[in-house]
Amino acid sequence: MTTTESADTLAKHLRRTLDGRWRDVREQTREQLSRHEFAPHYTPNTAIARTKATEQLRILAAAGAAESGFAKSVGGTGDIGAAVTMIEMLAMSDLSLMVKAGVQWGLFGGAIENLGTQRHHDEFIKPLIDLETFGCFAMTETGHGSDVQSIGTTATYDRDTKEFVINTPDKSCRKDYIGGAAEAAKYATVFAQLITAGPGEEPESKGVHCFVVQIRDENFGEDMPGVTTYDIGYKGGLPGVDNGRIAFDHVRIPRTAMLNKIADVAEDGSYSSDIDNPNRRFFTMLGTLIRGRITVGGSAGAAARVALTIATQYALQRKQFSAPGTDEEVTIMDYLVHQRRLLPLIAKSYALQFAQNELVSKMHDIQSAEDPDADEQRELEGRAAGLKAANTWHATRAIQESREACGGAGYLAENRLIALKADSDVFTTFEGDNVVLTQLVAKELLTAYAHEVRSFGAADWVRFAAETVGDVVKKRTAAAPIIQTLVDSRQDNEEEGSLFNRGTQIAMFEDREEYLISTAARRLNGLSKKMSQFDAFNTVQDHILHAATAHVDRVILEAFVAGIDNCEDDDAKELLGQVCDLYALSVLDADKAWFIEHRYISTERSKAITRGINERCRTLRPHAQTLIDGFGIPENLLGAAMLADDEPGEVKESVKA
Repeated sequence: MTTTESADTLAKHLRRTLDGRWRDVREQTREQLSRHEFAPHYTPNTAIARTKATEQLRILAAAGAAESGFAKSVGGTGDIGAAVTMIEMLAMSDLSLMVKAGVQWGLFGGAIENLGTQRHHDEFIKPLIDLETFGCFAMTETGHGSDVQSIGTTATYDRDTKEFVINTPDKSCRKDYIGGAAEAAKYATVFAQLITAGPGEEPESKGVHCFVVQIRDENFGEDMPGVTTYDIGYKGGLPGVDNGRIAFDHVRIPRTAMLNKIADVAEDGSYSSDIDNPNRRFFTMLGTLIRGRITVGGSAGAAARVALTIATQYALQRKQFSAPGTDEEVTIMDYLVHQRRLLPLIAKSYALQFAQNELVSKMHDIQSAEDPDADEQRELEGRAAGLKAANTWHATRAIQESREACGGAGYLAENRLIALKADSDVFTTFEGDNVVLTQLVAKELLTAYAHEVRSFGAADWVRFAAETVGDVVKKRTAAAPIIQTLVDSRQDNEEEGSLFNRGTQIAMFEDREEYLISTAARRLNGLSKKMSQFDAFNTVQDHILHAATAHVDRVILEAFVAGIDNCEDDDAKELLGQVCDLYALSVLDADKAWFIEHRYISTERSKAITRGINERCRTLRPHAQTLIDGFGIPENLLGAAMLADDEPGEVKESVKA
């Protein structure tokens, strides 16, 4: 076997391992996206971009792409993991297409299926799968994005007419940034404060509920009476998505338009729900819609892998400056500083994809179960929040670094990086602002302490921390037995070589997380005796965000370990081990100040981390092409003219299109 054949075989094993449980879906989607209609394009003209995205969506619908996301009982195939995986893969072609598919089938369709009942399924599911009916997901408002529980749109029940009256009280309550609202959508799933009263009762708010509202007439042109839609115009990216605003002026809809799986309003205005607690009812409703958040994170990760593939291939062919004593210029990937720019980001992309695979698998199993466990559902929501933030922040950094690593060439539209940068930028704030989501992770971690620590003295706290904190931290992934074995065999000495010991790496991640969570809980406990709960939480906000980030870092590392264990080829497994080293050391390097301040490492150990990163960059340099080939980005989806073999000045027609 030649060196090239050996590298190709190695890359195939990497790709197979990274593709995970739904690898067949990934391969099918790659094949579909290889069609010329899905070639990447830079089209700032919104009319053309929107038309193109809709045409692409129709091709996917005709091929049955949406059916996996819906249960068999409503006309789908019930493979939730496959649906999320497919939409994530669309990001390799066009993020506008990914968002459009996610809104139509994931958000609008997901709300109808998961919050509605048979009457809604019969009317809407098949038409929305086949794109006979386009819809949008009207949750976010101008004045309330992350705080959904406080949105201002109202749905007031009128007993006399047996209708709900949907109303926008003021401009801050307009539905804002709604994908599909500007042009395409005929219907909207509208989230509003339900106001109703049974016989002899005073009208009151029952909290946020969801309603299906027709916003355009049958010709998809004019707004329905009382509905006003606006095109929000040019955005920083995503020109193929017709984002808009919606305002309602006392719009009347039938009582049956309420999506009533979780709660219902009878003809006489009486309100009923199997979930008595309003907060639990609200979070149960949002929990059914978690698929969108998971898809956004995975799609951001896919966009990052495309950018890193482009930048790395460019670095492997671009030369700059001559080495002393020779006239031959040096390939820029041979410079350590360039390796330090790209290889740690490639390593993190591998790590995040393994974590994403595990998350999607967990979601599929929970949402496919007849009676899902409430604790597992809550844990899933926390992990989805953390990984969405990690994936999207990583995409923002990786795409920017890839652009810079390609110099001026990276700034040309024909080389795709600026489109990836523009289109992915908003991912850090939609489907949940990343800082707010990280707080959600922290609150979930601190829940275990909410009641126990309130009245603890010092001795009680020490005992509680010793018995409980470690258990919270070590609630591990599917790789729990493997990880425990690695931790038990760790090397805790100060020798540089031990930094490449997986057990040592995991122990350092765990120690940081355990310390941050326990001390955050202790600070909250102390401060809550002196000030309000809000002020106490606000005072330690930076601390709990750090704790949440440490938790997500540890979850990602453990997922990487599990991914390596699932690899079927020894050479690929060895290479993945080196990539995992680079990920782990890079995370430790980014937080060295904390480790030194808290005396977890010495200054010499800190220097050893830097040397370890440089060493792994050098050992991985010969495998740079293999690593990006392992991402499995089809050549036609790179869409970068600078990677072509043409003469300077020549641009392929497919790139100009």
